[in-house]
Amino acid sequence: MAEEIIKNQSYEVSISGMTSEGSGVAKIDGFAVFVPNTAVGDRLKIKIVKVLKHYGYGIVQEILTPSPDRIANHCPVYLQCGGCCYRHISYAAELRIKERQVEDAFLRIGAIPLKPEPIVGSEREEEYRNKAQFPIGLNDDRKAVTGFFANRSHRIVKCTECRLLPPVFNAIARDVVRFINKNRLKVYEEKTGHGVFRHIYLRQAEYSGEIMLCVVAAQPELPKEALLVEFITERYPQVKTIVVNHNPDQTNVILGRNERVIFGSGVIIDRLCDVSVEISPKAFYQVNRRQAERLYLQAIDYARLTGDETLFDLYCGIGTIGLSAAGRVRLLVGAEIVPEAVENANRNARLNGFSNTRFLCGDCKEAVRQLEQESIRPDVLIVDPPRKGCDPDVLETIVRLSPERVVMVSCNPSTAARDCRLLQEQGYRVVKYRPFDLFPRTKHVETVALLVKE
Repeated sequence: MAEEIIKNQSYEVSISGMTSEGSGVAKIDGFAVFVPNTAVGDRLKIKIVKVLKHYGYGIVQEILTPSPDRIANHCPVYLQCGGCCYRHISYAAELRIKERQVEDAFLRIGAIPLKPEPIVGSEREEEYRNKAQFPIGLNDDRKAVTGFFANRSHRIVKCTECRLLPPVFNAIARDVVRFINKNRLKVYEEKTGHGVFRHIYLRQAEYSGEIMLCVVAAQPELPKEALLVEFITERYPQVKTIVVNHNPDQTNVILGRNERVIFGSGVIIDRLCDVSVEISPKAFYQVNRRQAERLYLQAIDYARLTGDETLFDLYCGIGTIGLSAAGRVRLLVGAEIVPEAVENANRNARLNGFSNTRFLCGDCKEAVRQLEQESIRPDVLIVDPPRKGCDPDVLETIVRLSPERVVMVSCNPSTAARDCRLLQEQGYRVVKYRPFDLFPRTKHVETVALLVKE
């Protein structure tokens, strides 16, 4: 079939579905073509740009009949940036797509023919992110610019008004770039490995309004850093701490291993589910605080805690989910492999006056082995793995621990469905699951699932 579809040829198509990456799906004589920036119901003229054996890719040349889901896009760099894939459709349509995506993953990958509970949409579609990472580059005039990397590239799309961010983030980023240019400071260049300034990294504690500015640099000290502190804090009193993160490596990883506080305490304090949370530069913290509260409360509701349980929180990060439930259990034990996150979690427990918590540093299998030697086993287990899902050793450990209930929180429907299927094959059953949209206008969707031991 692929031989019949010709590259650079134009075709008239209708969009009948969406991929998990946010592209529309069209069929040409049964051959699937993926077309970004489209909507189900669009009638289009497209140009084929790539043909593979079983599918191809196209781009929109003309919208012949727009989908009823289409709306006006108000972001000038939407098509270049690639951060948002659903800015051209209504939010209601976006939620339908994401709910269907999760259901399809659980059916197709997980072999779980169970309807999800209705998706929980975000209260805010704009300005919801409490975290931003702006790469710094040079324009053709060798002036510093910032924005975001274009999709699948390291080409910076200049952007000073991202609609997903609070306006103060955009303003601070503009002023840091202005400071660099005014003082003729050197920007890091990937091709040569020379220069200093690499990224502007911002976090905000929504409850308190406190902001952290972290400057990622190729050297441990910034030129004119005292002047930078004065320049930023005079303009933005809500900036409570400024940190220099040293990353000298030629790598795609944004943050380096070492950091140095040049103003304030190095942390900001937020409040989530009535728990105070200390946030450091490397701490994992959900970027949509209000929606994260709703997600965590759903996870705790699924856990059906009575106050007498031992709760294990695997991949616990800085302890946010577990600590949200600490007042409802006899003992909370968290496990996390990142040392800085464990330090944060223990400080967060002390900050909130919890004496029934332990946070262990190490991979989950090692932490659980230590607990088993102390005859500590969970009644309920919460697991919140990274996008790749649970390591096989972790799933084996969960089965061996045999908790009555497992609550899985996941940022990837495909790996969540896979891991739920593997647990079902070992004596658990998915009772219910629910999608949560923490990232409006993007392709990402979270899921929380409850499994019970049969």
